[in-house]
Amino acid sequence: MGSAMRTSGLGGEGQKYALTSDEDDADFWGSAHEAGGLFTPLADEEGARRVHLMGCLPQGGLLKSVDHVGGRRAVAGNAWFDLLDGDGATMGSYFVGEVTVVSVKPSACGAGLVDLTVTLWCENALAGAERVWDLIRAGHLTRTGMWHDLAPEDRHAWLSVALWSREYQRQGRPDTPAGQVFTLDGRHIVDRDSFYCAIGEAINGPGGYFGWNLDALDDCLSGGWGATAPFTLHWDSSAKARARLAERVPAGDGEVSLFDLLLEILEERGVSVILR
Repeated sequence: MGSAMRTSGLGGEGQKYALTSDEDDADFWGSAHEAGGLFTPLADEEGARRVHLMGCLPQGGLLKSVDHVGGRRAVAGNAWFDLLDGDGATMGSYFVGEVTVVSVKPSACGAGLVDLTVTLWCENALAGAERVWDLIRAGHLTRTGMWHDLAPEDRHAWLSVALWSREYQRQGRPDTPAGQVFTLDGRHIVDRDSFYCAIGEAINGPGGYFGWNLDALDDCLSGGWGATAPFTLHWDSSAKARARLAERVPAGDGEVSLFDLLLEILEERGVSVILR
């Protein structure tokens, strides 16, 4: 469901991103002010990115590759791409593959810094996610319902950031004890992703994560993701949600509505759902 939280803490002032070798945590590749293109998939190959690292001070394996632009040794390899908060702490990380330096030039961000263009592969940095990371970095993801007006594809990106930032946002808080009562606001549940946005918020607060598909929801209900079963879920505006989650989905030897399957999963895991 996701990697363990990374805590490089190696970003300098104004640095929003950092790279560390996937093979050796001690091989720090440097940090950057911006990473243009990280959230922009290229059309020719799924997962491919062309990323502009602005204001970068290359180190370790990345620095070695800078010296070989245009050659075979320009390939630095696989890495963890960390997203940093204003204090340089890691908010979340993406695995990136085949990081290759294709150009380098002096940067306007400061003396001794360079702007690097690299190609890499990353399947998890979804288009639309950068805005959500910026909200977290600025400390502005503090209100419920901030996902309500998002387009469907942006709701999926919202959920991806909720997943990858979950440990940073929880800050080590334990699960709530069994027997708690949570309220699920059904007014804005119009499809699968909006259900997961709503239940993540109900359990873990603004920007919270509690699954983004059926298997992940089932895993979250096993504990370790913010709530301990058994608990009670008051599902407000449930009639509207039932009508909007009417698509037929496989269940056992037949089909049921998505709404009924969600109820079944919740109740099998010890959640008492009160439809209101």
